[in-house]
Amino acid sequence: MSHVTWLRTSYWVGAVADAAAGVAILIPSMMGETELRYPMGLAASLMFGWTALLVWADRKPVERKGILLLTVFPVITGLLASGIYAAAVGMLATSGVVRRSVVLVAISALMLYSYVRAGRADVSVRAN
Repeated sequence: MSHVTWLRTSYWVGAVADAAAGVAILIPSMMGETELRYPMGLAASLMFGWTALLVWADRKPVERKGILLLTVFPVITGLLASGIYAAAVGMLATSGVVRRSVVLVAISALMLYSYVRAGRADVSVRAN
């Protein structure tokens, strides 16, 4: 696959994951937190906003590759830290946090690989 295909794959994997999370957050029973409707609504709007940002980045994948770094640091890193904290204090089941963490780490690896690969391709183009 070309570096552009890797970037586009990363943007769309992230966008689909964010959209799915946004929908899940809007259905409190799916998240197990029916008493937190207002903050969950705020979280859902941020998830949908990030979905739109990743789709926007796909329109100029190489020029906007920095969006991938912003997605991994601080967004995914923050989600991972929040999940670990919630499991540690007993707010969430450890098994659910582990499942989400595996998915988030996989998405992060994809995004970081795509970013680095695009950077190497950019250096090669400038060198020629």
